[in-house]
Amino acid sequence: MEAQRRIDPVNCSVARALAVVGERWSLLIVREALDGARRFGEFKARLGIAGNLLSTRLNTLVAAGVLRRVPYQDPGERHRFEYELTEQGLDLRITLVALLEWGDKYLADPQGPSVIVRHQAAEGDGACEEQVRVVLECSAGHTHVPPQSIHRTPGPGARFLGSS
Repeated sequence: MEAQRRIDPVNCSVARALAVVGERWSLLIVREALDGARRFGEFKARLGIAGNLLSTRLNTLVAAGVLRRVPYQDPGERHRFEYELTEQGLDLRITLVALLEWGDKYLADPQGPSVIVRHQAAEGDGACEEQVRVVLECSAGHTHVPPQSIHRTPGPGARFLGSS
């Protein structure tokens, strides 16, 4: 029987994503940006992070295309930058909701979660405010796919160990 070829773990979107947002502060910065923080001082105050570390993380997120710098100037002050989420950054909302769900299930205080993510319907669609959850769905439209029924297969960009 022929041994199954292994996909090179370096050629992995999970590893590449973690290189951008896998450091603890990075996703917390994105969380705060999703909640409206835009300026260095806001991030620093909300997170309690050292300025040099925050600066490094913001630079990494900008270089990766998760945030963009937008110049501003308060009256009588020097030019500065605030930070705005790009489409890439906004798309991390689902990742944060999934992490929040996992954390609520396994790590929340006995009293329950500290935050509940709710659906805010678009204006004119009526009130909703129900709790949001992440649901796995396949491209054939099967919803609520159980996690144990999914598996990884090689994609078009797969590189295999031992291949040139």
